[in-house]
This record gives sequence, C-alpha cells and structure tokens, in this order.
Amino acid sequence: MTTKKLKITVSGKVYDVLVEVLEDSGAPAVAARPVIAPVTIAAPVLSAPKPASPMASGPGIVPAPLAGIVVSVDVNVGDKLTAEQTVVMMEAMKMQTAISAPVGGTVTEIYVKRGDTVTEGSPLIKIG
Repeated sequence: MTTKKLKITVSGKVYDVLVEVLEDSGAPAVAARPVIAPVTIAAPVLSAPKPASPMASGPGIVPAPLAGIVVSVDVNVGDKLTAEQTVVMMEAMKMQTAISAPVGGTVTEIYVKRGDTVTEGSPLIKIG
C-alpha cells in the first residue's frame, strides 16, 4: 500500500488529503460514463365516474352541477336542512364548489362519499 497526497476543492474550499492506494495496476483511471435508465411513472388511480341516474332529476334529488370529485359530504341521513345550506363540497379543475340544498327538509339518502368521481347531473343526496 502506498499513499498519495491529493488536493481537493469542495464548494470553493481547498483541502489537502492523503489517499491510501490499495492496488496500483499502473493503468490510468478511466472516467465512468453516465448510464441513462428508463423511468416508468404510474398514472394516478381514480374511481370511475358514477353514471347519471334517472333519479337525478326526481323530487328532492340534489344533482351534481358539474363533473368532479367529492371533497366532503357535509350532512348525514336524518339531518334537518335549511334552504341554501351546504350539503356537499366538490372539486373540479383545482377549484372547490359548495353544493347547497335548493330547499329545506330532511336528508333521506346520500348517494356519494368523499373521493367519489361524479359526472354532471349525478345524484348527490335526496331531501325528503
């Protein structure tokens, strides 16, 4: 084993270092070339859009005014609502939209849950 004195510059600061050489073949060192490897990026998994149902336009049904993702359902079955109370929060194109009850009443059914993807006109809740 032999030692070699080297000068190394790191972030503009110069260091004198001693390096222990374990094996000296006499051949000059060859710089390695970078290897380019393919990268696979998986697409995000989204739930399938719920198809619009014939009930979407029935009495007491609150339909989705646009296609998007349900961010929150702010009511439970049995809750008493007032007109214009927020019942569901949706997100489309990075914008959140509050969906309000068109009339007062009692929540009788909830058709969606947080994370569901819905199409325009899909039923969200039913007010009785």
